[in-house]
Amino acid sequence: MRYTEHHKEETRERILDEAAQRLRKDGIAGTGLAPLMQAVGLTHGAFYAHFPTKHALVEAALDTAVEQTLERWPQPAGPDQLRAFVDGYLSPQHRDDPGHGCPLTSLAAELGLRGTPSATTDMLVARFARRLDACKLEAGQQHGLVALAALVGAVTLARAVMDPPTSNRILAAVHAALAVPA
Repeated sequence: MRYTEHHKEETRERILDEAAQRLRKDGIAGTGLAPLMQAVGLTHGAFYAHFPTKHALVEAALDTAVEQTLERWPQPAGPDQLRAFVDGYLSPQHRDDPGHGCPLTSLAAELGLRGTPSATTDMLVARFARRLDACKLEAGQQHGLVALAALVGAVTLARAVMDPPTSNRILAAVHAALAVPA
């Protein structure tokens, strides 16, 4: 059977799409190569024709997940688009569908705990932070919940980024934003 000249590239893209979804849904440790390859109709052995290691797959699939996320949530051009971005990001649909959601919400802690954070994560954090620059925190009566979410999020992101100054800035920014009475 003869394959088209683009067959290998198309197969790699199918693997990456499936891996990006599974990584967001099941995490890195929970994404097995054999089930992944079976899902795209290939054998486990065929994996090595496309990627030298699982780590290489994770990096490439993370890039794919980031691109899919950025396509889903384009750069807000004004207040209405920013509100729509925040509404979509904080929606039950995003919460309930991690396989198609932002990779930060499902992979940040695992990337940090692996001991090998990703430059792709750094790029996504930087791009999303720029998109959200216009947001103002208004905690209302929920200061404790906002503080907890900020603390958990800051540590999670600080662990996930590769660049130490960025990691420190994340922690410092949240520290400065949380007014702790003396």
